[in-house]
Amino acid sequence: MDDRETGLTLAPRYDAAGLITAVATDAATGEVLMLAHMNAEALAATVANREATFWSRSRGRLWKKGESSGHVLRVRDIRIDCDQDAVWLIVEPAGPACHTGARSCFYRRVTAGGLEAVGDEVPGAA
Repeated sequence: MDDRETGLTLAPRYDAAGLITAVATDAATGEVLMLAHMNAEALAATVANREATFWSRSRGRLWKKGESSGHVLRVRDIRIDCDQDAVWLIVEPAGPACHTGARSCFYRRVTAGGLEAVGDEVPGAA
């Protein structure tokens, strides 16, 4: 073990693209809401403004969750894993976390036959 694993110095281990994985969970329920990526600037913005900010790989820019929808993720706590290559955001969501309108991005279950809906969460499902 090194100081990164046991010490109290923040030293994120970004991947070759300069990103770290971030998972957001609901502070009230513990439900996993979404997974995204952060670069150093996104992590710094999230720490500073307490609203989840990520790096959009598809858009090639920073984006604050909810910047267009208003469904921001207000950050109550930020944790980093033992080797500092993943971030856990404990949040209070202001609306659905998924861009599809579902409460969580994890609204389908993987089965031997493919996918199945979890509850009534699948957007557009009848």
